[in-house]
Amino acid sequence: MPQTPLTHTEHTADTASADWHQCRVTLPAPHNWLVLDLTTERPEEWARAAADEHFTADDAPVDRRKAFAEDVLWYWAVAARQKALCAAVLAPQDGGVAAFYCVRELGGIPAESLRLDALRAEAEAAKGPFFRPPEITEVELPLGAALRVHRLEPTDPEADSGNALEGVAHYVLPRAHSTALECRLLWQAMGLGEELAKVADELATSVRLV
Repeated sequence: MPQTPLTHTEHTADTASADWHQCRVTLPAPHNWLVLDLTTERPEEWARAAADEHFTADDAPVDRRKAFAEDVLWYWAVAARQKALCAAVLAPQDGGVAAFYCVRELGGIPAESLRLDALRAEAEAAKGPFFRPPEITEVELPLGAALRVHRLEPTDPEADSGNALEGVAHYVLPRAHSTALECRLLWQAMGLGEELAKVADELATSVRLV
């Protein structure tokens, strides 16, 4: 299956001691993914152009293009607000956004807390609400040790019912760098949960700091 790198060439952390400059993620089936351009100074124009390119049929309804552009812009804003290192949406050609992937550096963590047991304690203390207890496991990735957290929660954090949001996050401690990363895939298509959880694992396995 063809692959392509998802990269951000400017390290966005505030720490002057950082010794890496690029986050690199390999996207499976790249034709199904739209990489968010986090460097653009005109996100609305970029989103509209991305929507025009996404729909191959010239007669695709204007409202579908507009809705897609609005969705993409919303995810762009989320990634920008989180100072993401890189981000992309899973959006098969002519379809809508099925999932959102984002890699960000977790700032403000004291050096003594850059440990897997500290990350686990924080994940276990999260109150939710959750539709089921989060699945928390420790895994070893090429980048370093990681905590894998699989959650199913309401889209509205103030409610314990309604639409569900599912996600798999990997909290990674790169062995070569004194930092922590969150690599998270989120989706609402419940029927694709098992398949997308595997995609999340594949994406996390591919993350590199160079």
